[in-house]
Amino acid sequence: MKHLIIYAHPNPGSLNAHLKNTLVDYLAFGNHEIEVRDLYELKFNPILSSEDIAGQLQGMVSDDVKTEQQWISWAERITFIYPIWWTGLPAIMKGYIERVFSYGYAYSYTNGVQQGLLKGKQAVIINTHGKSATEYQLNGVGEALTLTADKGLYGYCGLEILKHFMFDRADRPAAESIANWEAQITAV
Repeated sequence: MKHLIIYAHPNPGSLNAHLKNTLVDYLAFGNHEIEVRDLYELKFNPILSSEDIAGQLQGMVSDDVKTEQQWISWAERITFIYPIWWTGLPAIMKGYIERVFSYGYAYSYTNGVQQGLLKGKQAVIINTHGKSATEYQLNGVGEALTLTADKGLYGYCGLEILKHFMFDRADRPAAESIANWEAQITAV
């Protein structure tokens, strides 16, 4: 299977990096084709410009966006790995979505009805956050995050969401938690 990992965390020693590396090692052992797009390493420009918007409406995108779209087109399964900061995506990941999942590529409208154009591709989302799952459940943030990502971003573009992991208390995880998370992400 062709696996694309879209990864956003600036610290190569982070838990997110560890989870990414665990997944890459697992997939490589299974002889899958793997491409990792590390947005910080790529120095991906997350700023959606007026030129980007005008180009999207005409079906034209910049070279950096075209490269990312080619990787998405290549992939059969896309795994997004990023922390939850301020109850949302890191800015670089949000900008990636805004620029790369563009109108005419990832979605369009036909007779006023939205169409996801990435149908046939699978998605896995791996998020870490510092709060407890209980706290997120009680205040509704967990449900909001899942709804926003699964329906508002990835599902909107037609991706089939296989699993959305929300690993809690990730700022101070116990060794048993990390081992459990490793087992979960390699079981999808």
